[in-house]
Amino acid sequence: MIYTKFELKYKKFVSKYYIILMLIPIMIPMIVLFLGGLISGLLQSFGYFPLAGLRNFTFSYYLKLITDKGFIHSLIFTLQVSVIPTVIGAIISTLLAFSMRKRFFGRKLLKFIYKLPLQIPYMVTIFMVIVLFSDSGLVARIFYHIGLISSPSEFPHLLYDNYGLGIMLVYLWKQIAFSFLVIYSVMLGISPEYEEAAKVFGSSNWQLLRYVYIPLMIPGIINASLLVFTFNFASFATPFILGKTYPNTLPVIAYLSYRNAEISQRPYAMAMSTIIALISTLILFLYIKIGQKIRYIPTEGEK
Repeated sequence: MIYTKFELKYKKFVSKYYIILMLIPIMIPMIVLFLGGLISGLLQSFGYFPLAGLRNFTFSYYLKLITDKGFIHSLIFTLQVSVIPTVIGAIISTLLAFSMRKRFFGRKLLKFIYKLPLQIPYMVTIFMVIVLFSDSGLVARIFYHIGLISSPSEFPHLLYDNYGLGIMLVYLWKQIAFSFLVIYSVMLGISPEYEEAAKVFGSSNWQLLRYVYIPLMIPGIINASLLVFTFNFASFATPFILGKTYPNTLPVIAYLSYRNAEISQRPYAMAMSTIIALISTLILFLYIKIGQKIRYIPTEGEK
């Protein structure tokens, strides 16, 4: 069979983009719904909201937000509950990964335990924290029965507090496992020759970790931390359930503003959501750029 020039180009195009073409019928509704919501939210954040009688584009909602003390306090609180568990989780995950490089008694059990948080949904983890660490929770009752406190109400307030301790407990429980998985996979690719050379010169375990393994694991540590921080920053369910009404994280404040009975407040919620999205996008952009710039030192498989 002889094909025309157009038919040959058509067959070549279909062959090259076959998977994309097959996905288009599924992707179109998703793209339309996503872009529709995104554009609608952006328009409302700039003051174009005909349902509330607002038709003039303005930056006033953004200006009022960034000069509002309540917004600044919520931003600081959001950064606090995002950064602290990210840093602590990265440190613990790095130490765990370093300790797992050698065989020891209980290593298999530890490898099983660290996988548990990955299999337990966030909502289940939230209710686990409530059952364990609330004022009348299991830990408070244990402390009471062994005489550490005179009544369960004397147990430290770890939930619904001004510092977001309960929120950070949930984040730590879930994210140590994820960070460990990323960092440990990087460590497995490091050639044992580096450790052997360091041992020849009398390096202690601390020196080995600080001067050999951490520099080699930096790509995994940074990438895992950026992903974890981005999730923490934009998370809604955990601070909504375990946080106070004020202060609380930006996603929760944006949701409460959106649900405000006064519909003219909707643009503030959309402006806040846009700021959250911009910050998250910036962090992901940094993640991509750092991943492109950081180069691994040759590992055993690359030599």
